[in-house]
Amino acid sequence: MATIYEVSKLAGVSLATVSRVLNKNTPVKEETRLKVLAAMEQLGYQPNSVAQSLASNRSNSIGIVVPELNGPFFGTLLSDIENQFRQAGKHVIIAAGHSDEKLEQESISFLQSRNCDALILHVEAVSDDYLVELMQKKVRFVLINRFVAPLYDRCITLNNQHGGYLATRHILEHGHTHIGYISGPMWKHDADQRYKGHVRALTEFGIEPSEQLVYEGDYHESSGAKGARVLLQNNPSITALVCANDEMAAGAMTAAREAGRTLPDDLSIMGFDNVNFSHYTFPKLTTIDYPVGGMGEMAAQLILKRVYQQKVDAIQTVFEPRLVERDSIQHV
Repeated sequence: MATIYEVSKLAGVSLATVSRVLNKNTPVKEETRLKVLAAMEQLGYQPNSVAQSLASNRSNSIGIVVPELNGPFFGTLLSDIENQFRQAGKHVIIAAGHSDEKLEQESISFLQSRNCDALILHVEAVSDDYLVELMQKKVRFVLINRFVAPLYDRCITLNNQHGGYLATRHILEHGHTHIGYISGPMWKHDADQRYKGHVRALTEFGIEPSEQLVYEGDYHESSGAKGARVLLQNNPSITALVCANDEMAAGAMTAAREAGRTLPDDLSIMGFDNVNFSHYTFPKLTTIDYPVGGMGEMAAQLILKRVYQQKVDAIQTVFEPRLVERDSIQHV
């Protein structure tokens, strides 16, 4: 197996120059870079990532923890993060925390044991104190969809409350007053904030919020279907459902049709996230755009800037949701 020394000799450059070409961490003249690459190809040289890591104190890998690996939402997040790092010559290692405190901590420990240079965390169950302790231990990480005051400069967040407000206000502006709400798990910060936005819109329009019109789901399609069945059976006068994500909205659509409702004539349905299937439902789903891909890219940019000292554009830490009007909301 060829060595870096042989590459250096064949290319007629120093070991340090070969190292710079391999690690892509310092500019090298294009002519020199091509000479090194040609020598590597001629010799069949394969860089030893472990040796590179020991030599540079960098593994060029980033760990990512997300609640789950299936579904369009986290697929978009992971794809856009990976794309950013791949363009920068870095690699990602992914673990799922399943919104469970113990599993999230185990995932973080696993990624640390892999010598990841930094972590991107979409975690929901670990405490704020645990995350602050990670910071105090000098662990480099960025949080997505969560704000912890002592970690403000490493949090990439969405204004979830405003998103919840926009969703319900749009329904109200279409004349609906009997509105059911299917929330995410209320212990999760984003679900709580979206519901608070829903309540704010109702109050603004002079409508008293009622627990009888709220069903707590789990962000999965099946809970949207169950929530729609329960709400429509207990409150037949409901003319609109606001769902805290698109997956539950899709489930609610199916259950509503099974209950004999015509969409959107008999029942209007609002989603949240604007995942890729939302414009393929029938009717096409009106929803709130959650720019999760852009937030993932920004988290990656923040790490490239702070850990790898790469020049990046201005960092945006707070993202605003926006209404995406399609066909699932009808005037009454």
